[in-house]
Amino acid sequence: MSNFLLDNYHLITYSLEFLAAVTGLFFYKKYKNTAAKYFIYFLWFIAISDTLCYYTQYVKPDRFLSFLIGTKFEKNHWWSNLYWVIGAIMFFSFYYRKILKTELHKRMIKVASYGFFAFSLIYIALNWDAFFNQFFFVLDLLGALIIFLCAVLYFIEILLSEKILVFYKSLNFYISAVIFIWWLIIAPLTFYDVYYKYEIGVGVFDKAFVDLRFQIFLFANLFMYLTYTFALIWCKLENEL
Repeated sequence: MSNFLLDNYHLITYSLEFLAAVTGLFFYKKYKNTAAKYFIYFLWFIAISDTLCYYTQYVKPDRFLSFLIGTKFEKNHWWSNLYWVIGAIMFFSFYYRKILKTELHKRMIKVASYGFFAFSLIYIALNWDAFFNQFFFVLDLLGALIIFLCAVLYFIEILLSEKILVFYKSLNFYISAVIFIWWLIIAPLTFYDVYYKYEIGVGVFDKAFVDLRFQIFLFANLFMYLTYTFALIWCKLENEL
């Protein structure tokens, strides 16, 4: 079973991502006048961006991207750092500023996200070579903190409003709960990313850790995208709650 999941990791992951994205597109008319439309855009952005990461499978001696062997672009750490570690955090900070009601909460997220973005650019510039062969622990950790901040502020507003009685019908609740749990599962892995560092032309240091990492990501993604798919179908619009 473990070998099957690892052998089909990319197929399963991409299928889950596009399932959620296609579901969002199918129900786009339902959400087009709400902030949820931006979340649907985001699902498509992630599905396409993650698929582009697959280019590394063609960076091999007998494949058409063989000319990338030994270059900074041999692995996809640089792209993952851009679209997920930074891009996803900036999107969620934008999204929560759209759905939160309290101005103080919006300002807190705005300041935190802009500070994160500026710090990320500076940190990458100072660690330019490492940007192409590893994930940055400090950026993962700061990103997780911003996600937790967004979700917690949303939960506080729900607890203090009448929507607490019907929270389970809200798409934003599922978005918040799922992304909070997902990051809670994935964030601890950053402490061990030293075993996932890639040396150009050599490979990963610890294959056992890489396999375990893939399995954790796979089950976390399974939980996340199936829940999003369900929520897009089942939830009601915010103004109907």
